[in-house]
Amino acid sequence: MKVYLEKTNEYKEVRSKTLKEILKELNINPTTVIITKNNELITEDSNIKETDEIKFLSVISGG
Repeated sequence: MKVYLEKTNEYKEVRSKTLKEILKELNINPTTVIITKNNELITEDSNIKETDEIKFLSVISGG
């Protein structure tokens, strides 16, 4: 499955089958990203399929 990483502007091929496994495989802290599936916000507990378009978008905070 390919996932898009906004922070590095690249697609990565992952072997994991769940979002939690993908986060662990890519060493991503879930509090630092917003995850979308087919352009809709989801949580790391959401179900995904091989055909879904998964994007990890960087959380930007300011103050």
